[in-house]
Amino acid sequence: MNALDLWDIHIGKRHPFNDRAPRIDNGTGRPTPDRYFDPAFAAQEWDKVFARSWLLAGPASDIPEPGDFMKFDIGPESFIIVRDNDGSVRAHYNVCPHRGSQLVTTDLGSLDRFTCPFHSWKFALDGKCESVTDAETFRPEVLCHGTDLSSVRCEVAAGLVFVAMDPDIQPLADFLAPILPQLELYEIDQMYVVQHRRSDWGSNWKGGVDAFAEIYHLHAVHPQTQCLMDDRTQIDLWPGGLSRQFVPFAQPSQRFADQDSVNPGIQMMLRDAGLDPASYQGTARETRAAVQQAKRRRSDELGLRYERFSDSQLSDSVVYSVFPNVQIGCHPEAVFLHRFIPHPTDPNQFTYDTCILYRHVDAPGYSAPAWMGLGAEVDLSGRTRPEVVHTALGEPPCLGEVLDQDSDLLPVVQKGARSRGFRGPLWSEQEGRLRHFHAELDRLMGA
Repeated sequence: MNALDLWDIHIGKRHPFNDRAPRIDNGTGRPTPDRYFDPAFAAQEWDKVFARSWLLAGPASDIPEPGDFMKFDIGPESFIIVRDNDGSVRAHYNVCPHRGSQLVTTDLGSLDRFTCPFHSWKFALDGKCESVTDAETFRPEVLCHGTDLSSVRCEVAAGLVFVAMDPDIQPLADFLAPILPQLELYEIDQMYVVQHRRSDWGSNWKGGVDAFAEIYHLHAVHPQTQCLMDDRTQIDLWPGGLSRQFVPFAQPSQRFADQDSVNPGIQMMLRDAGLDPASYQGTARETRAAVQQAKRRRSDELGLRYERFSDSQLSDSVVYSVFPNVQIGCHPEAVFLHRFIPHPTDPNQFTYDTCILYRHVDAPGYSAPAWMGLGAEVDLSGRTRPEVVHTALGEPPCLGEVLDQDSDLLPVVQKGARSRGFRGPLWSEQEGRLRHFHAELDRLMGA
């Protein structure tokens, strides 16, 4: 089956999930490269883009009970996202109104209230000040300036928590409207984090977005992937910088010479679907369809309700770009969250934050896709939330072969972007998601 052929065998026609979005023409312009390294551009970008956008803080599953909180750091800011006693989710700047001390320093935790470590002022989960230490020593006119935490907009969609510093921003559901029903199909709200890694890379954050928003580079940077995944596939664009791309697995790239042999990579995907590679009679180009059909049989046996998915959703990764700095790689059993966090002061660095969310099903053969690289030591039960593993700039990130290759290459691209000989990117149609992202970036920068 050709990667571009997204018809569904089980219904004999094109599945509505696979329908192409209306065409958006972002032109053929060539932006100047200063967006990748200029401190002045980065400063404006923070005020005009990040301060006016919905930002993914994390999965709602990280704060299941009242008092559970997660810390979200991005650029120069830090936020506390907390489950309130009434079950709602709230977000506050992670700063005490008294002298500016941060209130929490851990990534995750659970508290019945927030206590400032500097002078022990106390705040309820909703941000209201409960206690000012030695309040009688303050003139009333001083405390009248405000003693509550500064809160920000916070909304939940598809099991994911977003915050926004702009109080007048459009509702999150309106922003995500073109893709929200698609994301909800994956039931991310029933998944939980089984791996969370964070590493500092020597590149602008947009270099990370660019690299993860196209698969045009796979044949050059990740040639080992060509035997089991295609790199010519459907791209869809929506207003607001939203986009998606199908990444077909379990079949060789059209660039790959051998389209027949069932190589070890494809054998791995057959086993993932419950098929025995030793008894499989088809060719490599037929494996993707076989995987899809096998997963439908598994769904019928285990009651997984895969009838809500198209065939391509069962075999492929469907990758979404959520402007400005998020990629969500969706698979029925698990989801990848990728965030590209700008450095507070240096536009030549960013932090790559990635986690895998998984939904446990206690059944033989059911697991996260093997290509996600979750080792036997990873607890898939959901009983424990893994700690965040953070590697600093210059340390081996140990993210897996493919991601380590990206982390090695992006500093090389960043150095080239600063050359007088580079006049800006030239994007192909395979890089349509990049052009779409930068068009939205330029729209906000010019607002």
